[in-house]
Amino acid sequence: MVKFLLLFTLVPLIEIWLLIEVGAIIGSVTTILLIASTGFVGVFLAKYQGLAVLRKMQLDMEAGIMPGDPMFDGACILIGGTLLLTPGLITDLVGFSLLLPFTRILYKAAAQKYFARQMENGTFQVWWR
Repeated sequence: MVKFLLLFTLVPLIEIWLLIEVGAIIGSVTTILLIASTGFVGVFLAKYQGLAVLRKMQLDMEAGIMPGDPMFDGACILIGGTLLLTPGLITDLVGFSLLLPFTRILYKAAAQKYFARQMENGTFQVWWR
């Protein structure tokens, strides 16, 4: 719980500080245009990547394959698109990294290691309604 409190408090404060610093260097109008353009590019990229993942999921399901990787990619695209719509430079960098297929591989490997470690420790829990 404390982690989320810090996350939702510190990240916006760091983003605001960074926007003020960047605005002082490149100008406020340029900074605003930069933030707006990352949002527009992010929406386009999220739509393109999302449709590609949906096609991959359909092909996997038609072939009788569980679409685990495309589902993870879809979650990354959803989170990345949301981060790109959030004003800020750090969230934009993380958002773009989640939308690009070659960097999603790194996130996928980290998630697999995390879940494997949780299962080895016996701390992995699944809630089902």
